[in-house]
Amino acid sequence: METGILKQIIKRRSGAAFSEKTMFAIITFLSAVVLGFLVFMLAYIFKNGFSALSWEFISERPRNEMTEGGIFPAILGTLYLMIGSSALSIPIGIITAIYLNEYARNRKLVKIIRLGINNLAGVPSVVFGLFGLSLFVVFFDFGVSILAGSLTLGALNLPVIIRSTEEALGVVPGTYREASLSLGATRWQTIYRIVLPAALPGILTGIMLSLGRAAGETAPIMFTAAAFYSPEFPASIYDEIMALPYHIYVLATAGTHIQESRPLQYGTAIVLIAMVFILNFAGIILRYRYKRR
Repeated sequence: METGILKQIIKRRSGAAFSEKTMFAIITFLSAVVLGFLVFMLAYIFKNGFSALSWEFISERPRNEMTEGGIFPAILGTLYLMIGSSALSIPIGIITAIYLNEYARNRKLVKIIRLGINNLAGVPSVVFGLFGLSLFVVFFDFGVSILAGSLTLGALNLPVIIRSTEEALGVVPGTYREASLSLGATRWQTIYRIVLPAALPGILTGIMLSLGRAAGETAPIMFTAAAFYSPEFPASIYDEIMALPYHIYVLATAGTHIQESRPLQYGTAIVLIAMVFILNFAGIILRYRYKRR
């Protein structure tokens, strides 16, 4: 009888080990497929756009119906939109997350707010573009401008920052708060000096994701901020601008010399990818430094 039980145990363990190896092989294969697709996509973009890259391409304005010259106004406009959207979404997102995780006591209200945030995160970006058009461009009469585009992108990025910040605050051990409060610190002093520094790596991740999204979105700025071509640099937040994602869209679909500008399309995409990569790399370095502290 003991021999039969032992055989059953060995059989079950063998079956479990086989299942584990099978799942590991499937996960490895799928990861390799995703990585291979990413490498292929990047290689294809670099192959078609590398010839357009030069200092002139980075530092000058478009010329000759955007078939020559550079994309500096689009780079500058993208940076303006990233900074403007961050000025709105980062403070509001972090404050909202602090309230939900540290202060709110009505669990039913918190669930309703979180449900609204999750639903807001799933709204298509083109809907945010139409929202920004009707509210900021028309109702508030900001016009097609940096301000309208920044506010629209800020609203688009709010759910990302709120959720990432709330999750980062949630993983901070409760003993940190208890120890601080027991030493006589107020709740706000505890949050500001203890909880936020401990959660900063996770918060930075959300901020970097939101910046990358702000840099790459086309639909929201199409209605609120971006121009087909702007001969002058913006002088105020009420001016319209060029932006890298919209510039790619214009060159690929609405230009008068689409085939002639094909290398410029891919070259612009390379610059946009490089900007997002630099942002993510900077976020990784900051996270590593704060984790070491």
